[in-house]
Amino acid sequence: MSAPEDTNAMNTRVIKKILADKCTPLVISLNQPCQVLVKSYAKEGITPDQYYIIDAVTHYAGGTMHPDSHIRYINHPADLTGLGIAITELLKQIPSPCKCILFDSVSMLMIHIPTATASRFLQFVVNKLKISEVSGIFLCVEKGLDPVILSQMTAFVDKIVDFDDMQK
Repeated sequence: MSAPEDTNAMNTRVIKKILADKCTPLVISLNQPCQVLVKSYAKEGITPDQYYIIDAVTHYAGGTMHPDSHIRYINHPADLTGLGIAITELLKQIPSPCKCILFDSVSMLMIHIPTATASRFLQFVVNKLKISEVSGIFLCVEKGLDPVILSQMTAFVDKIVDFDDMQK
């Protein structure tokens, strides 16, 4: 959880932590096109061969999709079937034994789909990760979530962390 103005910093900080732990991150981006993420990460010394991205923004926003083995594009942030397939495919493709999904914005998912659908999808993803023995981090904007989904997520994730607490 973070304040809206801290979401990009939180994303970068989490990616650095995942890489420092010798894991390969799979970023599920519902918030920014992959081109923006790639540039942002490059400024921090993170090269594109260190991570994978599922981009749900570029096609939806009318941007140009560039073929890349580390990037999968889906048509729209609400395309949960496409998102689920892309997650499965990329998790199989990542050669590292240590993998971690970074879901960049639960809050953005809530803009595109109803709360109940989002909750079911997030629970599906969490259970898929547990079965696959893959860690998952779900970023969200504080006060940007329906209290119902926050309470449901609290029930199926291991821990809720406040970004402010991470910085102390």
